[in-house]
Amino acid sequence: MDTRQWRDTIAAAQDGDRRALDELVEGWLPLVYNIVGRALNGHADVDDVVQETMLRAVDNLGSLRDPDSFRSWLVAIAMRQIRDRARRRTPAPLDESATGGAADFAELAILRLQLEGQRREVAEAVRWLDDEDRQLLSLWWLEVAGELTRRELAAAVGISRQHAAVRVQRMKERLETSRSIVRALDGACPDLRELTARWDGRPDSVWRKRLARHIRGCGYCGDTRESVVPPERLLVGIALVPLPVGFTLSLALGGKTAAAATATVASVSWTAKVMSALTQPVVAATAGATIVAGGAYVVTQTPDAPPPRVAVSPTAASTHRPPPVVATPSVSPSPPPSPSATPTKTALYGSVVDAVDRAPDPDTPPAALPHRPESGVTSTGGAHAVMNHRGDSVTLTGQGYVLVRWQISPQYRAGGLVMPSWTGLRGELFHVASGGGRRMDDPVSATDSSATGMGDSTVGYTVLPAGTQQMWQNEYFYLDGSVTLTVNERGADYGLSVFPSSWDAAEKDITTGPDQGVKRYGLVRDTGKDDTPVPQYVTRSTPADAATVAQESRVSAP
Repeated sequence: MDTRQWRDTIAAAQDGDRRALDELVEGWLPLVYNIVGRALNGHADVDDVVQETMLRAVDNLGSLRDPDSFRSWLVAIAMRQIRDRARRRTPAPLDESATGGAADFAELAILRLQLEGQRREVAEAVRWLDDEDRQLLSLWWLEVAGELTRRELAAAVGISRQHAAVRVQRMKERLETSRSIVRALDGACPDLRELTARWDGRPDSVWRKRLARHIRGCGYCGDTRESVVPPERLLVGIALVPLPVGFTLSLALGGKTAAAATATVASVSWTAKVMSALTQPVVAATAGATIVAGGAYVVTQTPDAPPPRVAVSPTAASTHRPPPVVATPSVSPSPPPSPSATPTKTALYGSVVDAVDRAPDPDTPPAALPHRPESGVTSTGGAHAVMNHRGDSVTLTGQGYVLVRWQISPQYRAGGLVMPSWTGLRGELFHVASGGGRRMDDPVSATDSSATGMGDSTVGYTVLPAGTQQMWQNEYFYLDGSVTLTVNERGADYGLSVFPSSWDAAEKDITTGPDQGVKRYGLVRDTGKDDTPVPQYVTRSTPADAATVAQESRVSAP
């Protein structure tokens, strides 16, 4: 993003041009969001820090003498706000469930930019960095992607270019260590499995050092058969992560009233001009931002945003993709309501449970995914809950989408699998889509035809209960209420990663096809109505042992 192209816009905004200020906020917000998002890895404070950064930029724009230095000036403001946030933070762990349903920034980058292979590995490795390294990486990532210069990176951190080179090199070394950990955890080393038996799944510096020591001395984990590409080559050309759907930037100017705020500055100053513009009872809009009366910027989605968040059924007019292959169930679902009765929400909900289905043609794009209302889902496990052991659970609450990502581990223990269950349901829960680029029974090896995500002929296979629907790598659910998801691991090893997600993330996932590096398009299950399937193992009760939930429970309306 070249500041020189913005010189006239910056000058006009300094002169009080409301439309220029609007354009400036819209154009530079994604850069600030990416810096703060990566530095804080999607923490709940990201929105607040972005708000504070943009507010200070707007409030102090009049003090900027050289428009060509706007980018380095703005980045420096963002880094100060990030460091101020770190100083204000209490020593006690923050409640990650307050993230309002957002995935951490690594997962957001993976899903929204469709990162695969070693690019995905680098994004996941960021979780293992300490705060200081992550802050530096948030700038270096943008440097190698062409969004910042080394001079601007050094200025933002407040050090010389020579010192910045040393700091970046040390950060890259720790990033490479973190990449090796990500690779090892995806492997099948039995000693590593034993080492991590007591690990809670949350990356931190203590476990980074423990795992790094193991990898250095382990012939299995240290055997890198694939050529490791330097991270700067992987990151070149990666676009900025788009703003989340519905992201709102409210620059309320400190909550002051118009009279009080205006009275604190000289009438001829730029700040006074901005205050005057923002508090007029008018609306000036552009494609991505709107100045509204009362002094607030509301940043909306750009013109390619998804449709309004209302529950709709795809129609011939609205569906621009070919229809999916119709699955032929080998196990009949629960009987539908009597044809003579008029279906109602109370009668219909819960009468259709997931059933065995065939994989669709890999090259057939899915139907349109209906967009149900979203106000956000919180999780007791935070933005990224990792559940590896029997009895691990998370409680999800709110209205929106949830991603459950499967990690089958037949190399550790194959055999019969006891499915996870959804208990204590209050409200409604639907199984709306399947994605991740593959079903778990798809082939995973070019050399071993017996190998799938469920195992191979050497180690054995993970076996589902009779009549259970084959899971995909990513399964998307829609919740309106609250429910607890519990791992019932017994007989076969598996893990679940649970992310409060969004319609936008699900749509991007399922519409990624084989020509983009995955095995198959995803599958839409949502009809937009209450006859969308519900998970097989779900109940409104809370049994003492979640593993006892009946396979095809009837989930009537409350």
